[in-house]
Amino acid sequence: MKPTPAFHTSAAMQGFHAEFKNLDDYIRIITNRIWEDRQIETIRDYYSHPCGVITPSGATTDVQSVIEGTKATLAQFPDRRLLAEDVIEAGDAQAGFLSSHRIISTMTHLGDGNFGQATGQKIHVRTVADCVCKDNRIVHEWLVRDQGAIAQAVGSTPQEMAKRWLATRSGPLLPLPRPAAPLWWRNPMSDEPLAQRYAKAVGQMLKGAGQDDALYDEAACSLGPVNSIHYGRTEIHSFYASIASSISASSYEIESNTFMPASSASGRPPRVALRWRLKGKHTGVGRYAADARNSLDILGIQHAEFVKINNTWQVHREWVLIDDVAVWMQVLDGTVSKE
Repeated sequence: MKPTPAFHTSAAMQGFHAEFKNLDDYIRIITNRIWEDRQIETIRDYYSHPCGVITPSGATTDVQSVIEGTKATLAQFPDRRLLAEDVIEAGDAQAGFLSSHRIISTMTHLGDGNFGQATGQKIHVRTVADCVCKDNRIVHEWLVRDQGAIAQAVGSTPQEMAKRWLATRSGPLLPLPRPAAPLWWRNPMSDEPLAQRYAKAVGQMLKGAGQDDALYDEAACSLGPVNSIHYGRTEIHSFYASIASSISASSYEIESNTFMPASSASGRPPRVALRWRLKGKHTGVGRYAADARNSLDILGIQHAEFVKINNTWQVHREWVLIDDVAVWMQVLDGTVSKE
């Protein structure tokens, strides 16, 4: 029998096992156990049941689906590593935490699966997982992985991979299933002016409604979908404009907006984690140019780090997570023959 775990008595991590010093520690340790140590069955210890997991192309509600998804990924990429770049957090043990966990994975395509026959290609792919955590478990999750980067690395494209997946899919894509978070949960909406300004500026660019030129450092670097890199204000604005021109946006919804101040202990600058949803009609041009006019519902999660220039905080580095394969599936839905 497993020994009964000790729980924290301090308010900071009430309800969590005493081995976890804080939320950052909790997220890094359980991720390491599940993925690095391949202790896949510990998912049952760290995910509630039910647990809604929302991705850009669908959702699941049960722990077994999380386990099966993990096994399927490792069958194709058995050497996959999850290297934690950052954990941006909000909340507390009583009201529930939100962790926005940014990961870069190194892996090799060694097994057959939904990305096709094994190619032996080395792959780098980034993921952000937003997890609601309470009482030592993840109780709800939003996850965006750069599937387009994987498609490109195995010799395909996001558009062609979308066609492949649509051909084997049954049922309509939209509206996407969206299991509700627990009734007690409220997504964090920071009142920090810098976080609010960033969220507003991203929305303006995604809707093609202008840009906040002073928000980005002249030497800013933005890492986007399909492992793209954009340097400086002009390239960054052009990236957002390419998305905006592909969708006649009816709404830009800020689902969560988390701010963490600079920390001398960690050496981290101020950071923001932003999760958003852009809805509207496909226009046929821009980043997702194609002869189709479907409705689109795009989920994005992004992180930003700031630097102080002339006494003003500006974006210095940015990571924009959009699943281009999932977007292309929406664009092309109804135009691909089913097998």
